Amino acid sequence: MSIEVKNLIKTFGEKTVINDVSFKVENGETLAIVGFSGSGKSTILKLICGLITPDSGEIITSKGDIAMVFQYSALFDSLNVADNIAFALRERRDLRNKYTEKEIRNIVAEKLELVGLKGIENKFPSELSGGMQKRVSFARAIVTEPNSILYDEPTSGLDPISSTLIEDYIVRLKEETNAASIVVTHQMSTITRTANRVIMLYDGKIVYEGTPDDMLKQNNAYTKQFVTASLEGPMQMMSEN
Repeated sequence: MSIEVKNLIKTFGEKTVINDVSFKVENGETLAIVGFSGSGKSTILKLICGLITPDSGEIITSKGDIAMVFQYSALFDSLNVADNIAFALRERRDLRNKYTEKEIRNIVAEKLELVGLKGIENKFPSELSGGMQKRVSFARAIVTEPNSILYDEPTSGLDPISSTLIEDYIVRLKEETNAASIVVTHQMSTITRTANRVIMLYDGKIVYEGTPDDMLKQNNAYTKQFVTASLEGPMQMMSEN
């Protein structure tokens, strides 16, 4: 397995945001983490990639890089596409002397072609659509050949056609890299198109775990409320974490 989370607990002040959460993600598998706003789903990604530390519990990952694709792409406005993608190869201490500039250019071109953006190396983020920026952020995420990829709301703010394209690339990158992938999302199409399994969080706890198909059957009160986007049910809206 590439990612295993055991009995994870995270609090902010007096609020317990993640409360004894455990799950596994195997190589070549995509897990969707879903839930209403404030359920703690984005906090889990931050814990896995080390942006914040847990209060207790354990996170076990296979050797290799963990890539994070941020909700709003997080590209450097002052750098062109090629320099954005190559940033880790040039600046990370363990990588900065590994490749020649010619090799870096070839790697960048290869990753851009993989996400369907061949030949845009010299463009700047401001010249790209939102969907193209997302795909550039995908290329940047996989430039270090990660064995785990974390996606935070990858289709947020995109129109339906762009969302479908991004979902297709999430599936393609999983197949190309065999990475263990986690997708935080609230969008049903992203869940059904990309995920092998789903966990639903509420109040920091897992209230459902299963396949997307089983989730759509609405066999418990939590999945029924989420799938139908109903205000009636066991989950009450909270502030986002």
